Amino acid sequence: MDSDNRKRPNDRPKAYEDPEFLSSPQARTLRVLAELLEPRYRLEREGIEDTIVFFGSSRIQRPAEGSAHAGLASLAPMYEAARELAHRLTEWGRDFSDERRFVICTGGGPGVMEAANQGAAEAGGRSVGFAISLPHEEQLNRYVSAELAFDFHYFFIRKFWFVYNAKALVFFPGGFGTMDELMEVLTLVQTGKVRKKMGIVLYGREFWRKAIDFDALTEYGVISPEDRDLFVIVDDVDEAFEQVCSFLTANYGPSLLEEEPPM
Repeated sequence: MDSDNRKRPNDRPKAYEDPEFLSSPQARTLRVLAELLEPRYRLEREGIEDTIVFFGSSRIQRPAEGSAHAGLASLAPMYEAARELAHRLTEWGRDFSDERRFVICTGGGPGVMEAANQGAAEAGGRSVGFAISLPHEEQLNRYVSAELAFDFHYFFIRKFWFVYNAKALVFFPGGFGTMDELMEVLTLVQTGKVRKKMGIVLYGREFWRKAIDFDALTEYGVISPEDRDLFVIVDDVDEAFEQVCSFLTANYGPSLLEEEPPM
């Protein structure tokens, strides 16, 4: 028998080193756990505890680039608004306190996400990018800090990390993904599953008035009138900046650094 052609048991990789096993359906739980645990390891190593998360469409382009779609063209100013707001919040967060730094966080892709990462970078700050692997979309934009760049496979784990360190969230106009993220955040806050305080700002009054009829939801009784107080809608950078800064100062100021409730 030609023993040279047979793999001996000691030549087999350990299970956690076996790429065939790790990519199999049987190891899905391990992959989920890896996406849950590795970001925490890296965020803690980099000292990231507090984030201001920007959401919005990946299709909104810089005004100079233009868009063949009239609706998207009308939203082009949102790119510059997200960039300016992230820039101002990064500068503000740098001086907030010696113990606490609020870091811009996005989905890491193009559009509004790129604009927010760009604004943070131009202000001399770091920013987080929680990208998702998609076949038809560029993944991480070039403004995400290299040490804070993540690439997820599972949407639900990615959404967990959006919320885990978030103290404020700003929602610019967007499609299914943005709506999904907004509704999950509102549901978590409404039901008390998130015990920390999070400021929720919707940017672009006309868009949100048309996209979601909150008055109708209240009228039909499927949400309560007080649920309208879970968020604010703003129409310009100054108002958004004031809302976020006021909320963070009131709820996470230097005098409030004692033990905070978990997510």
